[in-house]
Amino acid sequence: MHYEDFIKDAPRWPYPVNYGKENEVDCDVLVLGGGIAGCWAAIGAAREGAKVVLVEKGATKSSGAGGSGVDHWHCVTTNPASTVSPEEFAQALVDSRGGWRNAITAYITSRDSYDCLLDMEKFGMRIRDSDDEFKGAAFRDEATKLLFAYDYTAKYCARVWGHNVKEAIYKEARRLGVQIYDHVFISSLLTAGGKQGARVVGATGINARTGEFYIFKGKASVLGMYFPQRQWIFSTEIRGLTYSHRTPNLTGDGHAMLWQAGAVMAGVEASSPGGAGPYGFPQYGYGNAQNTWYACTMVDSSGKEIPWVDRDGNVLKTVAERYRPAPGQRFFISGGGEGPDHRYRGPNMLPVKGQPGPPGAPSDKAIDAEMPLYADLPSMPPEERRVIFGLMIGQEGKTLIPIYRTYTQAGFDPDKDLLQSYSLQGAPQWRQMGGGGVISGGGPVVDWNLMTSLPRARTFMHRALMSTCTSGTS
Repeated sequence: MHYEDFIKDAPRWPYPVNYGKENEVDCDVLVLGGGIAGCWAAIGAAREGAKVVLVEKGATKSSGAGGSGVDHWHCVTTNPASTVSPEEFAQALVDSRGGWRNAITAYITSRDSYDCLLDMEKFGMRIRDSDDEFKGAAFRDEATKLLFAYDYTAKYCARVWGHNVKEAIYKEARRLGVQIYDHVFISSLLTAGGKQGARVVGATGINARTGEFYIFKGKASVLGMYFPQRQWIFSTEIRGLTYSHRTPNLTGDGHAMLWQAGAVMAGVEASSPGGAGPYGFPQYGYGNAQNTWYACTMVDSSGKEIPWVDRDGNVLKTVAERYRPAPGQRFFISGGGEGPDHRYRGPNMLPVKGQPGPPGAPSDKAIDAEMPLYADLPSMPPEERRVIFGLMIGQEGKTLIPIYRTYTQAGFDPDKDLLQSYSLQGAPQWRQMGGGGVISGGGPVVDWNLMTSLPRARTFMHRALMSTCTSGTS
């Protein structure tokens, strides 16, 4: 085909192209980034009567780490059923990463996360088992009807029906009069006189559809641009949950523009291995025993069950024990061993010889198994099986490529079918990514008001950010 014929037959760009047009927008508070944190920053400022402008390079209604939905709400340590205080949990978050975590934001999150969850309930996101679907389950608190994940004793992480989390806070922001500019890529922060370290007066941006240039002026600026991590989450060709440098959507815009503007940064040299092995998979769509699937029973190809052990290496004989701290342990963080600190390491499977083991698993106790492994939901207690696949998979995977609906329509039945796992073995699937590091911490130095060293510039790690991840840094 000749070039002229290709151009003639190609679909026309549906938006007007205005490369030469400049737009100036003035506001009291300028919020950069329309994810959960950015939306909450805008809501907080609008509640105080400020004129708020929010700028997002995608579509605020569905963008950011929460765009694909939420099934966990972490750090709800002030809920009535919790046995852990915000101070205790924040210290554990810091210690579990060997100090490579922002203690200020860890505490703010641990203190405020439950209040934010209650706000989300007012906005229309369901947070309770109001239909008594899981009445009597070990992970349910009967007084509040809240459901919990991971540590059923400490009860610091709530399971929620959060497929509409972004829609709910988007509607609230619009209700409060927040002016939202979608599809505008922020290219830089503006400082007084163009000098590094000077007062932040706004930002520049480019409309990704029309090419128009924007100059945003704000009396105060809030940067809510965390590590982009889920835009490609369900693609079989492009891995998107990890922070790998190979991930196409990891642009690091916020960190880069803060550094260029002269903000004091710290901890950005910290990194660690991450992701489910060196290969990419449809997240939440393969059998495993981590995160949303914790603590699913795993079997090898001959049907032999892979043993679970507590942090001290003691074999756990029942499924219920996988959700309880070890003798003498106050609580554990998330599932399967968060970081190197033995005090907060949770139950995990024994590793398989010759295969990369789960994080924190005792490598000296590796066992023989016939690969591949399978997630054995049918052998799990009915309420555990239903809460993993029926609730959590359906909530966090509902917005993009819906794992729950697709698998169900294809005939997958968690009551009788096993799901092959690729998370702990080396068989390539779809696209080899190669090794890489995870940026596990770091960013601009902030005070207790989350103010950076740049005058009138704030990074925003709102209490809601923890709804989608177990750690946050500002």
